Amino acid sequence: MPAFAGMTAVGLSMPRLTTHVLDTTSGKPAAGVRVVLRRADEREIVAEALTNADGRLDHPLLAGGDFRAGEYELTFHIGDYFRAQKQATAEPPFLDTVPVRFGLAGGRDYHVPLLIQPYGYSTYRGS
Repeated sequence: MPAFAGMTAVGLSMPRLTTHVLDTTSGKPAAGVRVVLRRADEREIVAEALTNADGRLDHPLLAGGDFRAGEYELTFHIGDYFRAQKQATAEPPFLDTVPVRFGLAGGRDYHVPLLIQPYGYSTYRGS
């Protein structure tokens, strides 16, 4: 039986880390936001991507053998997004980058959404 992305040969889903960004000012997905993943307290970039037209990434940040339990930090570059949208923000912007630190335990999917506005944000553990 062929294996599909994110699936094992027996059909069981492998754990993944995903995210998406929603602009609550416009009520739309935030396309073109740079997202950087690092292990907590490390400088090396583990994964990096831009959100697509749906505010999501085209691929999981971690999946399969790359998914390891531990503490991580996602950095969302929202200042560049709001500049591109020509949103009225100060220079420097109140929020330029938003770091979100979280822990991953093995064996389950994690989804870390970010809801943004020029002067605030919210996140939660999604499904």
